[in-house]
Amino acid sequence: MSQGIGGSTAEHELAALRRWPQQAARIGAEERAHRLKRARALMADAGVDALVINAGASLRYFSGLPWAPTERLIVLLVRPSGPPVLVCPQFELGSVEAGLGVLADVRTWEEHDSPHALLADSLREVGARRIAVDPQMPFCHIQALRQAAPGVELIDAAPVIDGCRMHKSQAELALIRQAMAMTLEVHRRAAAILRPGVSTANVRRFIDEAHRALGADNGSTFCAVQFGQATCYPHGVPGEQLLARGDLVLIDTGCTVDGYHSDITRTYVFGAPTVEQSAVWQLEREAQQAAFDAVRPGYPCETVDAAARTVLTRAGFGPDYRLPGLPHRTGHGIGLAIHEAAYLVRGDRTPLAPGMCFSNEPMIVVPGRFGIRLEDHFHVTERGAQWFTPPSPSLAAPFG
Repeated sequence: MSQGIGGSTAEHELAALRRWPQQAARIGAEERAHRLKRARALMADAGVDALVINAGASLRYFSGLPWAPTERLIVLLVRPSGPPVLVCPQFELGSVEAGLGVLADVRTWEEHDSPHALLADSLREVGARRIAVDPQMPFCHIQALRQAAPGVELIDAAPVIDGCRMHKSQAELALIRQAMAMTLEVHRRAAAILRPGVSTANVRRFIDEAHRALGADNGSTFCAVQFGQATCYPHGVPGEQLLARGDLVLIDTGCTVDGYHSDITRTYVFGAPTVEQSAVWQLEREAQQAAFDAVRPGYPCETVDAAARTVLTRAGFGPDYRLPGLPHRTGHGIGLAIHEAAYLVRGDRTPLAPGMCFSNEPMIVVPGRFGIRLEDHFHVTERGAQWFTPPSPSLAAPFG
């Protein structure tokens, strides 16, 4: 049995957990003001007159308002100067004002009104003709805005929004670091409660309760627990599994702190590993380290993916996405969204730059048998990459 796997109970581990002691500072008004200033500079570079930000992670980034998108239009309109305009339903005004973290001109619409006409009126006030629109805005809202504001050119706002969100501040890095550390602690304790016959549902329930005990925003934001052959599917298969000795265990989970995500995967064996499992686990760790070592400011994102695949190809896996091998990209950006630009994948030539944050997860899948994924995150520095949390040191002691 690997060190730290099994031997405890959920009750014992939960009783030992307390709210995380080193609390990172929450994002404040000064930082949001800086974000709006940066967005306006990028708007000017792109030659756009206004920026429309839909409900979701980007709205929270710029305004502090944690509002999920629905069929009712809630948007932030950023103009070249002056406070932004927030368009929202009248009946949600109290909730919106309670969540806003910036000074904004709030304009409301009743249920029978057209919110798109209200937004179009706000654009006309500043003579906006070329509008950058959040790429996460639903097509129905984009079409309705086109009809309400004929002659206005709508373009993709990704260069402006991603140009801000990709580069994390020290405050953002601290929040991500706390979330990651909390999730790694939950992983360690989840491994300790494993026993023959435990169900994947029971492990997921424990992980959610452990995240809550540490003070995560809302428990686990997601949790995938896979045993045995189910590990060869990157995101699992329907139904529950019961743990047996000799099974590989793959757990992928995360939480949020002030909206900032963690996302860590660990794979280990419940019992004694086979020679093949040990060899593939070690190869996975080598590919992950090669990706980490390839990070250099100014290099395109795709070079990191290429570094991991080179290790796997030399060992006889792949090439490309062929199995056995790595069936998906090596990593994704992370922040207020669990997957966000940029991506560590062939074709993404976004230059790596300090403050960018990525997952590093070059999973190896052996079809019909097992899969091994080690996922940790790093941020780019002036000299290369820096881990948020330490990667798994060995299969014999996956948590050190």
